Amino acid sequence: MKKLIVKSQLVDRAKFDRKLANIGMVLSPAIWQHERVYVAHDYRPRMNYPRLMLRTEVAATDQPARYALRLKRHIEDSGVDWVNSTLVADYTEATMMIHQLGYRKMTEVSRQRQELILDERTVIYLDTLEGVPQPFLKIEAELTDEMSVEAVRKELFTTLDLLGQETFLMQTYAELMTEQMQPYYLPKS
Repeated sequence: MKKLIVKSQLVDRAKFDRKLANIGMVLSPAIWQHERVYVAHDYRPRMNYPRLMLRTEVAATDQPARYALRLKRHIEDSGVDWVNSTLVADYTEATMMIHQLGYRKMTEVSRQRQELILDERTVIYLDTLEGVPQPFLKIEAELTDEMSVEAVRKELFTTLDLLGQETFLMQTYAELMTEQMQPYYLPKS
């Protein structure tokens, strides 16, 4: 699946919550996710290399954890992500397979996640990462072949702006956990 993803770190959570309430939007209850992020043995940042993520997700303490293996490949020149995901029955076996394929663990990311579905192809996530003081607003839009990447990107930036965000980030959460965060200002049209 082809996706366009933008994210921004919230400076004022209370202001964001008020803005959502004023437009009649409500976030879902929080779920807990933990990802082990794996990269190829010869991985180099910004080289379009695929990453594997083994995700554990707990929606409620009285429900069993769900495990998923996700492959994500970010295409630098377009800003588009290719994302594929499949459920995993045996976490330990999946980990062994990843290592046998020659991948190495890059980092681990734990978060509390809330979501808000905007339409059939666009979702807003509010992610609170363990070890990071401010939450992140992340918007993902699924792309079809007929869609203009630039037009969708402009829509996502407009949504960020409407939600009071002035900057966006291009790094993945794994990159944020391992390097310095670099905010970019939203383009003004």
